[in-house]
Amino acid sequence: MNDPKQREFDLDAVSTDGWFERIGEGIGSFQALCEIVGERFFAFSIIVGARITALTVDRRSPDQSLVDFVTGARDSEDALEPQRLTLADFRRRLVGALLVEDERRAPEPTREQDVEVIQLYIGVRYLLLAPLYGYSLRKLRLGERDGAQLVVAYDAAEEVYELDAFRARIRAHVREEIERAATGSRSAIDLSSVAEAEAAAQRDDWEKVVQVLGSWPAPLAIFLRTPEGQLLTPDARDLIAKGLGLLGSACVHMGEVEQAEEVFRIGIQYAQDGLGAAQLFWRLGEALLQSERPGEAIAPLRRALAFGGAPAEVMPSLARAFMRRKKWVAAYACLRSALEAGVGERELADELQATEGALGIALTAWKARMASH
Repeated sequence: MNDPKQREFDLDAVSTDGWFERIGEGIGSFQALCEIVGERFFAFSIIVGARITALTVDRRSPDQSLVDFVTGARDSEDALEPQRLTLADFRRRLVGALLVEDERRAPEPTREQDVEVIQLYIGVRYLLLAPLYGYSLRKLRLGERDGAQLVVAYDAAEEVYELDAFRARIRAHVREEIERAATGSRSAIDLSSVAEAEAAAQRDDWEKVVQVLGSWPAPLAIFLRTPEGQLLTPDARDLIAKGLGLLGSACVHMGEVEQAEEVFRIGIQYAQDGLGAAQLFWRLGEALLQSERPGEAIAPLRRALAFGGAPAEVMPSLARAFMRRKKWVAAYACLRSALEAGVGERELADELQATEGALGIALTAWKARMASH
């Protein structure tokens, strides 16, 4: 039964069919941008107003290509703040911007001539996104009983959607885009390459390690949150964690400590617990120490011990973290534990001298008291 109070608006005046292709005709680098950024992601950038100004392409690790862009109106370019993200992060930024819903509902149109009102009511982003996925909007129907409906041509057939349901469908397509890009990147993750990276690390060829494993972090950060990622076997998790540990160490040796931290943290999520996690927590602590952040290094180094890390390996690092924070008693306790674990006094001579000097008479009195017992 028809809604007697239903109003119908023809959408020819707000049709956006072919808008992306028409824009492409006026952009000389259109094809190249589509190939590097991804056709739909380039369209997303236009929709959200992110104007790409430069691309630094990394052929080895395409997701690590750098995208320079600005957001805002062209006529106020001097006020725009240039931004730079990796291609993977740029894509995520675009998708995130498109998925944010406007809480304010636009007023209903009353006449077909109210083109701008109709555009705002449907949502400008949805008008632009729809043709990217093969939807051609034909009519908008408004009624008291059936609410707002869209009549849409799709695959040579006419379909009718509630307006909110159609918006949700389009958002689902957008989410699938980032998942599809991540899946494409995961196909380049070859677990057998960990052995090649390990051999390179043993030769101190850290550039080779980055070349072999540098494309892993971005897709793996997403993969773990997927159902497929949750079903990984323990052996696969351990191998991924080992590879990320090698990559993080390579970043540290090449002076990219912040990148190393991110890699180690992703690796820890895969390792979960046990010696694999202990090794990654230790490496993370070492990276934080190297970047002069001893206070932050203490927690991961303690976690390394809690997960079964070797005291001979972890205790000297933990002692150095405490020393830099001037926690001399804790530092001395760690040094004693390291000695008991088999670390030679010669290896810790500088640390022992500095700690004993800081503790002074109090340590001398404590040693005498212990010797008398």
